[in-house]
Amino acid sequence: MTEQTSQPKVQRRRLQGTVVSAKMAKTIVVRIDRQVPHKKYGKYFTVSTKLKAHDETGAAKVGDVIEIEETRPLSKDKRWRFIALVKQA
Repeated sequence: MTEQTSQPKVQRRRLQGTVVSAKMAKTIVVRIDRQVPHKKYGKYFTVSTKLKAHDETGAAKVGDVIEIEETRPLSKDKRWRFIALVKQA
């Protein structure tokens, strides 16, 4: 009797960020801001990270707040994909 093992669905990370560039074909650059406390003084400051995300339809424009999801490597730098538009610019 052969038993088919189904692997559980992977819970992928989802982040919200602002589109800073949409000049490439099917690729957007998204800036993710997060608040980090200073080690010594405890004051919070903003740390930004830029990620490249796959946008098949070209729906995201510069200034839009969007949601992206982690995915398999799509190219040398692209490991995220566009999921939804949260707020239009």
